[in-house]
Amino acid sequence: MNSSIAALRLRNQGLVKQQDRRQPAAVVAGLGAVQAQEFPFAKWALALRMPEGTTDAQVQRAFDRGQILRTHVMRPTWHFVAPADIRWMLELTAPHVHRVMAPYNRRLGLDAELLGRATKIFERILRDSQFQTRSELGARLAEAGIEAKGVRLAHIAMHAELECVICSGPRRGKEFTYALVGERAPRAQRLPRDEALARLALRYFKSHGPATVRDFVWWSGLRTADAKRGLEINEARDQLIDGRTYWTIGSASGRTAQRRAVHLLPVYDEYVVAYRDREAVPHGPSTLDAGSRGSVTFLHALVIDGQIAGTWRTARRDTRCAIDVIPTRRLTEQERRAIAVAAARYERFLGAPVTTRIAAPG
Repeated sequence: MNSSIAALRLRNQGLVKQQDRRQPAAVVAGLGAVQAQEFPFAKWALALRMPEGTTDAQVQRAFDRGQILRTHVMRPTWHFVAPADIRWMLELTAPHVHRVMAPYNRRLGLDAELLGRATKIFERILRDSQFQTRSELGARLAEAGIEAKGVRLAHIAMHAELECVICSGPRRGKEFTYALVGERAPRAQRLPRDEALARLALRYFKSHGPATVRDFVWWSGLRTADAKRGLEINEARDQLIDGRTYWTIGSASGRTAQRRAVHLLPVYDEYVVAYRDREAVPHGPSTLDAGSRGSVTFLHALVIDGQIAGTWRTARRDTRCAIDVIPTRRLTEQERRAIAVAAARYERFLGAPVTTRIAAPG
């Protein structure tokens, strides 16, 4: 563990730094991209980096208005991206995701000709903001003689996303819709490759640093040579810490005092998921109880003073929410009070009553 690296990451990610005027789009753009397959908790991840009192409804409105977009852009999985960034970022990262998906597509019988046909159909039926759910897109493909259900349909839609043709539209009740990138992000930028590499490296290391080259390669899907080129263009600073080289862009020092020592971070939060090297902030089996499935990467994380100190889970019951906190060590009374404060913030975010129970240490 390294408390100084953890403190700098908390600050750079906006988890402890005052963010009075930050909106969801600014948070997403500042981080580069935000992993978002668990949609309700991805909204909580953004709210944690916004002013106190930010609500789920506020983040949802930004999403529905297209101020933040959700698409497959890296690794591959869902991410929030800023509309201005979606085109240059996909042009940079989509080739890797296409390579990852190619063997799965072949097994599903999805060749280039079929995927191209389906993408053209999507372009036609989504025109003029005719937002469609995935099942509605599948029905239209079936009318054109393309079998598209379940995983097969999901892969077809992902291909169109990676081609920068479709992305998220507004939610329709509890369902997601798709929209055309050209209409949802009409001012999306295109960049020369070196400029795109430099910009993505700048976003990542400024917001996630100190971090290693391996961390950036994992997060972005870029090759190591590309990652190093991005660092070179930005004249990034390196520092050897505990035998490992960490890189930073922007301020690498300064005050790191925390306004809140305890954080209830959601599953796949950038503070947890965006790093391959985990010596500074460990979150493998050694930090968790025996029943936690082996890694906090796939669980909500209780973070105290920058280090993972357990997990938490939620259960919705009618209009109420219950939080169970499962620490991995004995908590002080001050830490218990701080957990109550963090839970109260989550209650304000949900706009629903929240009760909190702290279990005995695992």
